[in-house]
Amino acid sequence: MRLLLISNSTNYKEPYLQWSAPLIDEFLKKEKKDILFIPYAGIKIGGKDLPASYDVYEERVQNALSPFGLNVKSIHREKCAVEAVNKADVIMVGGGNTFHLVSEIHRNKLIEPVRRKVMEGAPYIGWSAGSNVACPTLRTTNDMPIVMPESFKCFDLIPFQINPHYIDPYPQEINDALRHGGESRQDRIDEFLAVNREITVAGLRESSALWIEDGAVTLKGTRNMRVMRYGAAEIELEPGSIFDFSFNKK
Repeated sequence: MRLLLISNSTNYKEPYLQWSAPLIDEFLKKEKKDILFIPYAGIKIGGKDLPASYDVYEERVQNALSPFGLNVKSIHREKCAVEAVNKADVIMVGGGNTFHLVSEIHRNKLIEPVRRKVMEGAPYIGWSAGSNVACPTLRTTNDMPIVMPESFKCFDLIPFQINPHYIDPYPQEINDALRHGGESRQDRIDEFLAVNREITVAGLRESSALWIEDGAVTLKGTRNMRVMRYGAAEIELEPGSIFDFSFNKK
């Protein structure tokens, strides 16, 4: 099984996919493969509403990846989504709203076909919401529930949860005027851990990704990743760290 799970597609003030496209190219080992793109998380890409948003999303990803010789075709153009998955060389899932993504994945009956295809060896690439759905469920998404999915169940390709775009709690010295009165990202994750005590959460910061191959996980990018478990001290893993699914460093 080969997965590339990216926190964010694009860094602030950078062109689209600038930091992650070379990593995607490296992950695919420079094989000129056709990519089946799942755009369902994209609600208003380029200011366009659905379904036009999917067209814009596909074009944006294709333009970013074409210099690497990669061809992208969106699943929304296919007559049968399940058949498209069965024939795919590579599965790629873009970011956006995770609830809408999961709702459409279930509506199109794609949970088992995608899981089977990836378990059989097809590379899987996702960023943001696309990384979240590689987890057992969507429950560590940051997104607003704009729709009600049939289920929170996701592809269950990894046995832990990812929180994409993880940000650290405000430092104590921050100006009080800049604080908001609600819970922080860390507060929400702590709540999740309090009621899901057996589940590990990986806080994946911007400019970072998990490269998973043959059971080994490598942290790629430029920033540390935070590993969180209920009742345990948080662990910070540095870029280049190699570990297994239990997060025991090798």
